[in-house]
Amino acid sequence: MPRTIDLELLLSATADDSFEAGVRIDTELAPLAGPGGPVKPAVYEGGKYQEDWRWASPDDDEPTPVIVVDNVPSQANRLEEALRRNRDRVPVPEFVLDLSSLSNLPAHLPKRLSSLEFPHRNADAYLRDARLGDEDFIKTDLGKSIFGATAQEAGPLVAWFPQALLYGFWQSHLGKKRANTKHARAWVSEIVGWKPAPPSDAPAPKVLGLKGDPLNLSVDEPVVSNPDDRAKWSLGGSGQVEGGKKDKLSEMGHGQVPFMGGEAAAAAVSFARVSQRATVSFAQLRRVSLGAGYSGAANAASRALLVALGLYAHVHAFGGSFALRSGADLRPVESTVTWLGDERDDECALGDSDATATLLRDALEHAKSVGAPLEGWREEPVVLSPKDNLRKAIRTTWPDLAG
Repeated sequence: MPRTIDLELLLSATADDSFEAGVRIDTELAPLAGPGGPVKPAVYEGGKYQEDWRWASPDDDEPTPVIVVDNVPSQANRLEEALRRNRDRVPVPEFVLDLSSLSNLPAHLPKRLSSLEFPHRNADAYLRDARLGDEDFIKTDLGKSIFGATAQEAGPLVAWFPQALLYGFWQSHLGKKRANTKHARAWVSEIVGWKPAPPSDAPAPKVLGLKGDPLNLSVDEPVVSNPDDRAKWSLGGSGQVEGGKKDKLSEMGHGQVPFMGGEAAAAAVSFARVSQRATVSFAQLRRVSLGAGYSGAANAASRALLVALGLYAHVHAFGGSFALRSGADLRPVESTVTWLGDERDDECALGDSDATATLLRDALEHAKSVGAPLEGWREEPVVLSPKDNLRKAIRTTWPDLAG
């Protein structure tokens, strides 16, 4: 019978005097095309994949070549997005940077940025460059408490940015003479493709193709366009195009355009298998304390709440089929959850989305009962607005092209 992860077990494991190690979740994944089907890994500068070597088993004679399909920081962002999408079930704390006052932004840009989307969580520049009402957020009492929080004085983060204590943060955007607090992530998750074809020492395969054109337009006359607004362009130099520069008809979206050589995108890769491993470290979370004035019970309850939050996010992000990017649609085939104990390891049951939601709600109620700071939980998002310098940066990047 698998061990059940319940609140009592989490409280015991996250207490100051505990030596329990954590939880490990190992999942075999399959592409929708089936085992061996192509999967698109993340592509980095120069069209390269993140290649590595891993030991599939300590009994192997040689390590196995792998490509990291989705790395640790990317996985953390996906887990936070799962919290944002499912906030109606368990309202985790959230700030929202409202950009609606910036008119005519391109349709693909968000009109609201959630704190669950901030790249650097509580240490993010979007939070630093925001206003709460008529005051700079960083100068408010709430802002001062969040920007000044540490792992040892973590009360404001438990109350307003619990994900930062789970997925880590580095307060590196305030300048050398101000706080540069770091906190290592306690939750680590990664998706890896094993034995890629072709071998890792071969050049990355490319997607070759041709953008067709029913009319097969082809002209010798020069094109003039405004690269910021290609809805306005002229042929043969005739007409006036404000901000116009010499261009190609292909940049207007006309004519047949081949994609080959250095212009071609890196292709999907066939793997012998694809797996995900996620771990949460109780030892790292035991470094988190609320600060002066809080009891040991409140500290343990806050840490247990963070573990429950991580399990909830994992199940909602990866408990069923999911899409990482175009060409990387995966589904879990088999999952093993291991409780990494002080004296022995035990297989345990994680439960479905309802079970992890119940565990998170139970952890939240208990944390409240022992006096943990939870001001942002179960509340409407705190709405912020961009400061003038951020507004200018946004508008300079994305000028108003309406009309």
